[in-house]
Amino acid sequence: MIEFRCSGCGKAYSVPDNLAGRTARCKQCQTSLVVPSASPTGSSISASTACAAPTAASAPMLPLRTRRLAAEAQQMQDAFAQSSMIHIDPMQGNPPERYRIRYQVRGLEMKTGQASPVPRNEHLVEIECTSEYPRISPICRILTPIFHPNFDATTICVGDHWTAGERLIDLVVRIGEMIAYQAYNIKSPLNGEAAMWADLNQPQLPIDSRDLHAELGIA
Repeated sequence: MIEFRCSGCGKAYSVPDNLAGRTARCKQCQTSLVVPSASPTGSSISASTACAAPTAASAPMLPLRTRRLAAEAQQMQDAFAQSSMIHIDPMQGNPPERYRIRYQVRGLEMKTGQASPVPRNEHLVEIECTSEYPRISPICRILTPIFHPNFDATTICVGDHWTAGERLIDLVVRIGEMIAYQAYNIKSPLNGEAAMWADLNQPQLPIDSRDLHAELGIA
């Protein structure tokens, strides 16, 4: 038996399966009805549901990683739009998965033939959010010369305790603080010569003392 209800007044009906698809009028309110197909579970359904035109499927929920990347892209734009020290260039993906960050921050580089590092005021960094992001920290690389204990030609050591809740804007600021020698680690360096220099020249540090967080107003 097919069990259904009138879409106009809710009156319940029970008819044989061979009447599926037939049209009729509700005895109580005269609403035009189409008898639905038999429900495989035997549960009652509304005649209005059976005869209604199919509706468009709701938009699927975006994957968590995609939503996270989109939110991060907006945060990056908002945080650094007015900065004089940090400029963000989205490079790949929609939402972006790779950025190039241009820092107008005073740091150091070691030029060929020089016995001591010399100042450098512009630095270019690439940040790539891999397929494992945000569970795994982004890959960070310096693209311009730098003299720092925690940078080498392929890697920036941003710390050992990345958490999935950390924001890209905080990572960007942290790298800027590292470039300026406001933050450095000489206990497990990537550049031993720079670590030795920093240890011997602590009174000269930081190279740039400006507060990146205060200028950008990042909470």
